[in-house]
Amino acid sequence: MEAPRLQLSLLPDVLAVCRLEPSNPIPEWATRTGFFSVSRSTDQLSIVCANSEVSDEVRASRGWRAIKIEGPLDLDLVGILVSVAVPLAHAGIGILPIGTFDTDYILVRDRQLPQAIKALRSTGFHVVD
Repeated sequence: MEAPRLQLSLLPDVLAVCRLEPSNPIPEWATRTGFFSVSRSTDQLSIVCANSEVSDEVRASRGWRAIKIEGPLDLDLVGILVSVAVPLAHAGIGILPIGTFDTDYILVRDRQLPQAIKALRSTGFHVVD
């Protein structure tokens, strides 16, 4: 599958992926700075936000970086996320995708960021960091 010629950009913050109880309110600390995303299900409240805002008492996976697929993208486009995920998978890099109305974000471990950028660029993506 040939990747579409999309521009990707690296967001500056190191992020944490947090798990709270499904009945918890959305905490103020989660929305203080930069990029954040909130998802609630019957099982959990998941929050992605700046690592620096998350206290040690919160159950969290720390050390993530977000790569933004520059949009806006039409919600009916097919294969955009796959076109980014496949080269990362081939490079042995796990992802956590987050979708919004206008675009998608791909979270990768901070320690794997250089390899992720290299894999994406070698596939033809323009990555702005």
